[in-house]
Amino acid sequence: MAKKVVTTVHETRVCSDEFGVTTVETRGRGTHPHRRKPCRECPWRMDVPAGVFPPDAFRESAPTAYDGAIKTFGCHMNKVTATATCAGFLLRHGENNIGVRLALSGERINLDEVEDGGVPVYPSYREMAILNGVPADDPVLEQVRANTDVWDHVARKWVPRAEEGE
Repeated sequence: MAKKVVTTVHETRVCSDEFGVTTVETRGRGTHPHRRKPCRECPWRMDVPAGVFPPDAFRESAPTAYDGAIKTFGCHMNKVTATATCAGFLLRHGENNIGVRLALSGERINLDEVEDGGVPVYPSYREMAILNGVPADDPVLEQVRANTDVWDHVARKWVPRAEEGE
């Protein structure tokens, strides 16, 4: 039987005159489409100037970085008809995303093939969003969890490992 990946576009939310966030679902028995390293304009790259994408694009995409999310952060260089999960996202949030974990369990994706390409990548979605204009206290960032975050029982939220117990 042929391997086939089916991509369904659920919605596109407008964030500015130039940008929108499109929600897609990828399923099937083929390889989960994903980038192997961050592209030249990837918002996860720390060497890409902040502000290229509007803050609302980061607000709309934040749920992809929530603990147990099923939706993934797509590469902005792809077309809606040919989507792929962003390499920067996979490097920082792949372990906590149910959609990625399902693809891993079905051997549809191999995170060992994903690398930073020798460029600095933000440590988490939270830091990337803040440096791109989302206020640190924006409620949309409260549930964001990076691969290295830990649960702070006192603050009742995910925090970077270094902040635990402060």
